[in-house]
Amino acid sequence: MLQRVLSLFALALLLPVLSFAQDAKMTGRIVDEKTKEPIPFASIGLKEEQTGALTNEYGFFQMAMPQKNPQDSLVIMALGYFRKAVLIKPGIKVQDMIIEVPKRAIELGNVTVKGGKVKNLALGSNSNTPGEGMIQGMPGSQYAFFVKNEKGKKLGNVRSVSFYIGENGFPREPFRVRLYKADGNYNSPNSDLLNENIVVSAPKGGEWYTVDLTQYNIEAPVEGFFVAMEWIVSGDGFYTTNFMDNYTPYGQILRPTFEFKEARTWNYTMGRGWSLITLANNGMRYNAMIRAEVDQIKD
Repeated sequence: MLQRVLSLFALALLLPVLSFAQDAKMTGRIVDEKTKEPIPFASIGLKEEQTGALTNEYGFFQMAMPQKNPQDSLVIMALGYFRKAVLIKPGIKVQDMIIEVPKRAIELGNVTVKGGKVKNLALGSNSNTPGEGMIQGMPGSQYAFFVKNEKGKKLGNVRSVSFYIGENGFPREPFRVRLYKADGNYNSPNSDLLNENIVVSAPKGGEWYTVDLTQYNIEAPVEGFFVAMEWIVSGDGFYTTNFMDNYTPYGQILRPTFEFKEARTWNYTMGRGWSLITLANNGMRYNAMIRAEVDQIKD
């Protein structure tokens, strides 16, 4: 009898803690404003807290409440949608939120070639031998490599992009392909060139994996552009930067290359944005092993 009373007393003490733990989380789903369809792999970040979350393929997310300030802005960024901010403050319901995001109307152009010839032009990494090291991301993080038009060729559309997938890790895990203009601060990745979700999976590691982009009619900027790998979640999982103790590393590994003397690779972390990778070895910079093929227009 005494043991039962003590057990009930312990449970009574624990319930407020459990209730607080539940209240300390934000949960919800990101959906299209018009269709109400879920938006997969949307990036969500608290502006002041500098923490973030990634929705799973069904649009669900979970993350911790603000800790530094009682009030913060929850910023939602989804591919092909306008950025949206939601005020989070005491008294606002933060469990099972439904956040509707308006879609951007984007028309992808097509390069029309008149009186000229088109040939294939390779940009970026030209090696088949990766450098020492591994580039592994967490869901929501990205590594973007600038495929530079070094010789100033006249460019047409992007044909394909390729990633050297390492043999370690889990090569068959899915990832999302991202393309950006170099129009951010300090020429960092910023504006999306590819506004559709292209989620792919390599059949194996230890080799180049190529993604055909010809159907998307993406016009290559004359100076070049960023090609990025974005780590995502699959199945019923989700990821937040606040619950690292629950995170088990997984996913494919991108290999580095030391072909270039300049740093061309940027890393994106949810809640913190883009930062340039400046590691070097014998004067050669540590870059993600990525390349692209584009149409070269010859007069």
